[in-house]
Amino acid sequence: MLRVGDKIPEMEFEVYEGDKIKKTSFKKQEGKWLILLFYPADFTFVCPTELEQAEQLYDKFQAAGAQLMSISTDTAFVHKAWHDHSEAISKITYPMAADPTGRVCREFGTYIEDEGVSLRATFIIDPEGYVKSIEIHDNSIGRNSNETLRKLQAAKFVEEHDGKVCPANWMPGADTLTPGVDLVGKI
Repeated sequence: MLRVGDKIPEMEFEVYEGDKIKKTSFKKQEGKWLILLFYPADFTFVCPTELEQAEQLYDKFQAAGAQLMSISTDTAFVHKAWHDHSEAISKITYPMAADPTGRVCREFGTYIEDEGVSLRATFIIDPEGYVKSIEIHDNSIGRNSNETLRKLQAAKFVEEHDGKVCPANWMPGADTLTPGVDLVGKI
């Protein structure tokens, strides 16, 4: 299972994107931030609500230099069928990765062996392929893409501002901290 600070493995897989099914890989994503949205299955109840919310913020993720990608254990053909038949999913323009063997989900530690699906999980990966944030939770709880965007912005800020850290509830433009300097006299 990957942990924060680990480099993601090189893997090739199919995606459904732009009404096409094509092969891609994590290597092709290097040079930009990557947000992986693992979810259990197509044609479910919670998944379309959160994938649609991610699409509503996709331009903000892209403006921050990030690529969104959803991943489930469905095939790319099932992704296409869902895209063709769901009002919410028909809006999705980011790649929908297919992991029918569970290989990607197993590498990332999200695979539920006895169910053959993934846990709901979000990974934020830096442009060099290192994991910066992991959020994994029960499949009955939908994620908040606004919070994912905030975490991405914080990770980018920290990477671009050596020695700075972001406090709780940090938002772009808010004050940050410099460890060892901002705590002087407060201990």
